[in-house]
Amino acid sequence: MTSLVYPKAHMAAAVMEKEEEEEEEAWLMDSLRLYNDLHLFELPGPTRVIEWTGDQRICVAGYENGSRNEILQLLLPPRLIAKQNKGLCPERDFKVQRGGICDRPIYSLKHVPGTSLLVTSGPPDSVLQVWRTEPDETDMMKLLRVISPTKIEDTSWSKIATSCAKPSCILHGQRICNLQMTEIESEKSPWVAASTSLDQIASLDFLDEATAVVCSAKGQLFLVDFRQQQGILGVLEKTRTPWAQTEGLSWCSGVGSGGTPLVARLSSGGFVVLTDIRHPSSPLKMAQCCAPTSHLHGAEFLSIRLAPVLADSLAMSGFDGTVQVYNTQDWDSSGQEAKPMFIHKGHIFGSPGKDGGSPVVTTHTWHPWKPQTLLSAASDGSLHVWDWSDPREG
Repeated sequence: MTSLVYPKAHMAAAVMEKEEEEEEEAWLMDSLRLYNDLHLFELPGPTRVIEWTGDQRICVAGYENGSRNEILQLLLPPRLIAKQNKGLCPERDFKVQRGGICDRPIYSLKHVPGTSLLVTSGPPDSVLQVWRTEPDETDMMKLLRVISPTKIEDTSWSKIATSCAKPSCILHGQRICNLQMTEIESEKSPWVAASTSLDQIASLDFLDEATAVVCSAKGQLFLVDFRQQQGILGVLEKTRTPWAQTEGLSWCSGVGSGGTPLVARLSSGGFVVLTDIRHPSSPLKMAQCCAPTSHLHGAEFLSIRLAPVLADSLAMSGFDGTVQVYNTQDWDSSGQEAKPMFIHKGHIFGSPGKDGGSPVVTTHTWHPWKPQTLLSAASDGSLHVWDWSDPREG
């Protein structure tokens, strides 16, 4: 099959300011020093999801309104899969394994662990779509079913999370009050939140098969225990803490996959809070990180991810065309200013948007087993895979 993803031959821009050209040239010249590995690709259209469906595959999907959007399952280039002898792997391109067409924008996409199923959501409503990615004669993803939530409070799209629990279930909702669990096969809802809170859900993740953590758009954490049939959500912070007193900020969160149950929260003001779920009454660490730039696109693409392999590390994006990586080892609970140990600037030099501005990073994710390797995508359709060179190792 011919790949639909092509290596980026040049940084496309018909007209660029002289300063931007010089900055791009400097970045490209510095690439050999800044990166152990750097791959630049172009997708058929921009994506706001990069979801791992295995150690060697990812899924991306379009999010354009008013058009049909592709879902693509991509096999990583052999060079990115190889653990040794990279020089023997000349192929550097992604390969499309299979794909599908969705009749709505895809704002969220989650793989159901241990299955060939994907769940997607996006505007204009809270409907979920379930897809099967098993190979068939046409290599096309099949839309299995459409799930409509039983509790609907507004018309916004649903945030979703999946786990390895059996039977396969989806945790989904738009607001705390309509959060619910749905079994994919039977479409029954064994758990529905007993809450009247109208706070919008920003992020939600499973901690294990029995519990999940939800972060509201205001930054408050809720613990979900599915063994409590009453559907009660535990509020992890009983009182408003000083760091959360700023009004008008939006929040998102990410959950660590290591032994310590950490939750990282990021505000649209660049403030980061790390919380140990076992001791949620007070933050474990806090820091004022990236100050929003003049090109801040709000909280639409705000994202924070804890590294699965590299200890005490996290990455954040959504403020501009960069991805910033931080080492949290020396952070404490005072909320001091922190500087990134690495900034990926490659997306800045992509094609200008409709407003003439630089592309903004729409999502990023860590490689599951390569410590310093990340994948990031931007609003111009660029997809980058990069392994930065840690100056501390020099």
